[in-house]
Amino acid sequence: MRFRERTNGVTSRTTPMLTRRAFAACALCAAGGFLATAAEAQTPGLRRILMKRTDGPIDGYETLEMRVEFDPGTVVPRHTHPGVESGYVLEGDIELSVEGETPIALRAGEAFQVPTARPHSARTGAAKTVLADTYVVEKGKPLASPA
Repeated sequence: MRFRERTNGVTSRTTPMLTRRAFAACALCAAGGFLATAAEAQTPGLRRILMKRTDGPIDGYETLEMRVEFDPGTVVPRHTHPGVESGYVLEGDIELSVEGETPIALRAGEAFQVPTARPHSARTGAAKTVLADTYVVEKGKPLASPA
C-alpha cells in the first residue's frame, strides 16, 4: 500500500489502480473459477482448482488442467462433461463408475479416462484424494452437468 503525506501533515492511504492488463487477468481467473465452482457447488467435499486454461486443440474447444481435491468419503453423483476427462491419481484412492463399464478402483499412480458426455460417478476412500485432471471440453459450456 502506498502512503502520501498531505500538506497539513496528515498521512492518508492511496490505493493503486488496476491496469487494464491486471484487470483482464483477474477477469479470466474469475471466469475460470466460475466454470469450475458451478460444477462442484452441489458436491460437498470436492474442490476443482484451475491450473491452466488453453484454447484448442480445435476451434470451439478448450483444455483445462486442474487439481481436483476430495475430502475423505466424498461421493460424487452421476454427471457428464462436454468433452473428454483424463485423470491421474496423485494421492489417495477413488472408485470410478462409468456408465457401460465395470467400476474400477484407482490408487495413487494410476490413470483413467472418461469419454465425452458419458455419465459417471465416484466415491473416495478414507483418506484425502487428489487428482490431476485434464478436460478437453466445448468452450462456453458448464464443466459438469448432472446426469
